Amino acid sequence: MGILTWIIVGLVAGAIAKALHPGKDPGGFIVTILIGIAGAVIGGWISSMLGYGTVDGFNFGSLFIAILGAVLLLFIYRKFSSRS
Repeated sequence: MGILTWIIVGLVAGAIAKALHPGKDPGGFIVTILIGIAGAVIGGWISSMLGYGTVDGFNFGSLFIAILGAVLLLFIYRKFSSRS
């Protein structure tokens, strides 16, 4: 998959993950894109390890996997970056 597609999938997945997991984030638009891209990679890796498929293009299955990965990564990011 091309880098532009990863960025687009990451942007969409990050935005949807932020909508599904609302709250105050210690980052902005760029952090959302980076979390979305990393979430797509992590979601694709976990999904392929479990035998469910990979993030291989801009389709609903790949977007769903990327969103799940981005939500997981956003949750972890907030846990480690919050000041308690």
